[in-house]
Amino acid sequence: MRIRNLHLAGGIAAAALLLSACGNGLEDDTPDVDPDAADELAEPGDASLDGATITVGSKDFDEQLILGEISVALLEDAGVEVIDEVNLGGTDAARAALETGEIDHYWEYTGTAWISFFGETDPIPDRVEQYEAVRDRDAAERGLFWLEPTLFNNTYGIAVSQEADAELGVDTISEMGALLDTDPDAVTLCVESEFNVRDDGLPGMEAHYGIEIPTNNVTVLDTGVIYGATADRDPCNFGEVFTTDGRIAALDLKVLEDDEAFFPLYNVSPVFVEDIWTEYGQTLQDLYAPVAAELDDDTMAALNARVSADGERPADVAVDWLTENGFIG
Repeated sequence: MRIRNLHLAGGIAAAALLLSACGNGLEDDTPDVDPDAADELAEPGDASLDGATITVGSKDFDEQLILGEISVALLEDAGVEVIDEVNLGGTDAARAALETGEIDHYWEYTGTAWISFFGETDPIPDRVEQYEAVRDRDAAERGLFWLEPTLFNNTYGIAVSQEADAELGVDTISEMGALLDTDPDAVTLCVESEFNVRDDGLPGMEAHYGIEIPTNNVTVLDTGVIYGATADRDPCNFGEVFTTDGRIAALDLKVLEDDEAFFPLYNVSPVFVEDIWTEYGQTLQDLYAPVAAELDDDTMAALNARVSADGERPADVAVDWLTENGFIG
């Protein structure tokens, strides 16, 4: 049984504002962690999920909506009474809701936690080591528990249309930077609001590559609008994209090579609060692990395309995929 909780919005918004007011605020009040803290972490429980109540959230873009609906359907099939808070808003809203216990679970990306939540500047290039570093730190410092990650890596990218590619001849982000010197008016960039301010977004990319795109050349748009604007070259030749978004293939966009390896790995994991972990953690591990193992780059891109390009409902896409793969039914 799914319940929609209409009373969380005010508290979530207030908590999100509190986080965003301090640049996510998480690195400023992080307690010192004992080197042996891993030995003291809460153990996962193995109780049956039948009859449990779990509040599920998500961020507000297509991939997160699909992942949130995968959780809703998967948990309901296991007998959970789900309180549905899918589509909370951006990263700050979802993380704030989890930290304050207003939701019990959503899916989060390793790179987002490492850079935005923990304030680290050097990503770990190995996907397993990056996941383990985030998993251990969030459990020790925040009492938040990460299940096994998916195979897909939905990192940020910079894309161009085929027409712009033929005209400008840019294959890498470094070459986009070089174009600023020869033809600055050609380097027009569409981004969404989070990327425009995040350390793992435009400010960090500019610092890492030693470039500075003029403010007047940067247009902030809703996430879904960027793909069409980039394909049409109106108002931008370059656009920020998520690399597993189905609209990249649908609109025949080309993603520039991140040749200086700035963007972190963004493998995604189901994350749960401690109360849920200590009662059901092992049961949840067993439930989610096969699902995560099937979500590779191609699979996630295809699911995203069904929503962003074909207009299907995220809930329908999630249920169809889970049923077709024998995870529910």
